[in-house]
Amino acid sequence: MNLNLLNHLSVAPNDKQSVYKHKLIKHLFNMGAASVSGLCGVMDMSTPSVLKLLTALIAEGWAEKKGFGISIGGRKPDLYRLKDKKILILCIDIELFSTKVAVIDNNYNFISEVKTFLLPISKSRTDFFHILKTHLRDFLTSSAINSKQLIGCSVGMPGLIDAEKGENYSYFLSDGENISLTAAFEKILNLPVVIQNDVNGSSMAEFTHGMAKGKKNVLVLLMDWGVGLGIIMDGKLRQGNCGFSGELGHIPFIENGALCYCGKHGCLETIASGNALSEMAKEGILSGKNSMLSQLSKEELERIEPAVIIKAANKGDQYAIQLLSNVGTYMGKGISMLIQLFNPELIILSGKIAEAKQYITLPMQQAINMYCMTQIREKTTIISSDLGENSRLLGYTASGIEQFLEAYATKVKKPKK
Repeated sequence: MNLNLLNHLSVAPNDKQSVYKHKLIKHLFNMGAASVSGLCGVMDMSTPSVLKLLTALIAEGWAEKKGFGISIGGRKPDLYRLKDKKILILCIDIELFSTKVAVIDNNYNFISEVKTFLLPISKSRTDFFHILKTHLRDFLTSSAINSKQLIGCSVGMPGLIDAEKGENYSYFLSDGENISLTAAFEKILNLPVVIQNDVNGSSMAEFTHGMAKGKKNVLVLLMDWGVGLGIIMDGKLRQGNCGFSGELGHIPFIENGALCYCGKHGCLETIASGNALSEMAKEGILSGKNSMLSQLSKEELERIEPAVIIKAANKGDQYAIQLLSNVGTYMGKGISMLIQLFNPELIILSGKIAEAKQYITLPMQQAINMYCMTQIREKTTIISSDLGENSRLLGYTASGIEQFLEAYATKVKKPKK
């Protein structure tokens, strides 16, 4: 990984003071605005030592005073944070049928507009990378951002992703080059790259900015074109041995059901995902179901966006309401198992299907009442995410910058105490 953080952080390797500055920068990124006493705790340093580091970072243009903390009697403590635009990261959100990009800074400000390309995810790499490279060049030019300003790129996508090995075992399978997917991205972007599963991006967004903030045991259910599960247990995002945890969508639910793209029959994704919803709507309309969806063109009908079905339901379309209700019932049965396995305090519904709100949550709750033990389900609250359609980009920012800062830490000599 060609990680040139030395220039970004303006610190020299093998220098004790510089290493502590970097450590403080990392804590300020993770904590946001923090008091001196709070920083003393995480840095395991005295107040004078932390103040000395803060003074140096302020002089170098990295940190600033920003507001006051809570006081239990007496003067409110000053809060310190990183200044805006000190670290910029390129975030790429690859969905099944489109790709989003944005540049975001260390304080989660969107430095560019979010740009969406009609660039679907691919099984092979060559064509996708060729088109992506062209789009990104135009995007950075129009945003007046030089790639040298970027600390790196954080890429999220569906599939079985081993972030440590830099591979996606579902998509972007190697078509010639004997290099990892991460290395392939780095080759076309000329930037250090981290890859991750889209569900973990949603979960990290909820953990840092959403309703999971400050919680210990939370499940994030991503109901998009597919179905995925983010697991926050004991205050940490749990990804499993290889990063493959949370594949809820590929648990068989229907005996002798439809063939799933994973190779099994009757998976939850075949009956309760955006793909399944779109396919069921299309089949119903073609068979003569009475619905305003029948007014769609042949091209629109081929792949109906979940938002179109939700819009029809909001207008009182009974067929659309029934489709969403079926999805909610199936998801409720799946959630019942999750509640009994994990005993979470909170379940957050996110993604395209979650926008249906009561059309899925009411049948979902009925199914949970039927299939879940009363004593356990009463301890779990189920809510819809309020972060919006670009929330995963926030999650990619959090995990991306964190990993790049950690990678830099390995490049500097650990100071002796």
